[in-house]
Amino acid sequence: MHTFQPYPAELFEFNPFTRFGNDWALLSAGDKDKTNALTVKCGGVGVLWDKNVCFVFVKESKYTKELLDSGDNFSLTFFDPSMKKSVLKYMGMVSGRDEDKIKAAGLSVDYSEDEIPYIDSGNLVFLCKKMSATPIPPETILRDGILDEFYDDQDYHTLYIGEIVQILAR
Repeated sequence: MHTFQPYPAELFEFNPFTRFGNDWALLSAGDKDKTNALTVKCGGVGVLWDKNVCFVFVKESKYTKELLDSGDNFSLTFFDPSMKKSVLKYMGMVSGRDEDKIKAAGLSVDYSEDEIPYIDSGNLVFLCKKMSATPIPPETILRDGILDEFYDDQDYHTLYIGEIVQILAR
């Protein structure tokens, strides 16, 4: 297997509509004692506070959110689209509270020099330092129908913004 190599941000081309919306990704958080990952399909990239950033949305009930809230870092790992219907779907349906779903999915975790966990089976990784965590309460959702369609369980999202400190690619 090829190893990841750092990829310069100024040369990076990335379509967030395809990579998040169609292909999905795994968000990993935690430390060497406890790491978990969850499937994300809502997010993007940009520039904020003079930093290259990514942003993702995580529901309150998710186990990975507990690890994300207790740490300073997270990663996003993107995969070949063929993994969406198997591995990424499984990682989105099973809770890490109940089992080691990373191992059960046949994935492995690696750690950056800064000890940021990431899934080693992907082809693209954003290593991120958390910059902001903003809950999205229902009263801030302005468009009709969104609460009924996406939050009938009242499990709301938190918006996380992370500085992309390194991009790794195969």
